[in-house]
Amino acid sequence: MNHSEFVQFVVDKIEDMKARDIVQINVEGKSTVTDLLIVCSGNSKKHVSSIAENLVVEMKAAGMPPLSVEGKSTEWVLVDLGNVLVHVMQDETRDFYQLEKLWQ
Repeated sequence: MNHSEFVQFVVDKIEDMKARDIVQINVEGKSTVTDLLIVCSGNSKKHVSSIAENLVVEMKAAGMPPLSVEGKSTEWVLVDLGNVLVHVMQDETRDFYQLEKLWQ
């Protein structure tokens, strides 16, 4: 699976769980940690957790388990997929931290 197919797979899995406002931010050359951030919103802590958990399950099933998952059952869950970091956030948390502005 090439990089664009990998990214599309990730986006498809978070869309399956009704994630909203999905944004991709290319941070290649700006970050030493990853190349791409995917930021999306969930409606509640439970929804945020469900989106992230489904992504983890689907990545494991595809033979590409996440490197780590941070913030389970909170308003912001980070799923580290190596070259791609997925941030699943509640709207209030997303508005507060403004990752899109920070990295663009």
